[in-house]
Amino acid sequence: QVQLVESGGGLVQAGGSLRLSCAASGRTFSSYAMGWFRQAPGKEREFVAAISQSGGSTYYAASVKGRFTISGDNAKNTVYLQMNSLKPQDTAVYYCAAQLPRLGAIYYYTQARYDYWGQGTQVTVSS
Repeated sequence: QVQLVESGGGLVQAGGSLRLSCAASGRTFSSYAMGWFRQAPGKEREFVAAISQSGGSTYYAASVKGRFTISGDNAKNTVYLQMNSLKPQDTAVYYCAAQLPRLGAIYYYTQARYDYWGQGTQVTVSS
C-alpha cells in the first residue's frame, strides 16, 4: 500500500510559477513510476507528466511540454512538478499517482494503469 499526499497548490497570476510536491509513504518509492494528472471543472482528468522509477525518463503532455518539469527525489520519497509560465487553462485539481510495472511494462499516459492516487491539490491561475 502506498499513500500519496500532494501539496503546493494555490492561486497564481498568469505567467507565474508553482511547484507541486507529492510525498509517498508505504512501500518502496523507487519501485513505482510516478505521474501527475489534472482535472479542470467540467472536464475529464487528463495526463500531465510522468517519470520512470529511475528518474531517467520523463514524459509530458503536449500542452505543458517546455513549461512543466517533473522530477523525483528517492531519498525523500517525493516527486515534484515545477510549473512555469502558467496559463489560466492550467487551472485544475492536480493529482499524483503511482504505478507498479506489470510484466516489465509501464503505461505512463494511461490513468487506469496507476495503482495509487493522492487526494489532489487545487491550482488556480488568474488572468
